[in-house]
Amino acid sequence: MIFFGQYSLERALREYVAHYHAERNHHGLDNQLIEPDEEVGCVPGKIEFCERLGGLLKYYYRDAA
Repeated sequence: MIFFGQYSLERALREYVAHYHAERNHHGLDNQLIEPDEEVGCVPGKIEFCERLGGLLKYYYRDAA
């Protein structure tokens, strides 16, 4: 990644921290999330995904039915 100033670096770090804490499974926590959303694992529906940082980070979730 190429950063153009402090703001772009801070934005990338915020995106990574959000992904790391709320969207990434952790092996040391028995593949659980650090800060799971209330709806994690409870919503039936089609599996979708979103990307952060231009596709470097991907997060899969189940779309609400």
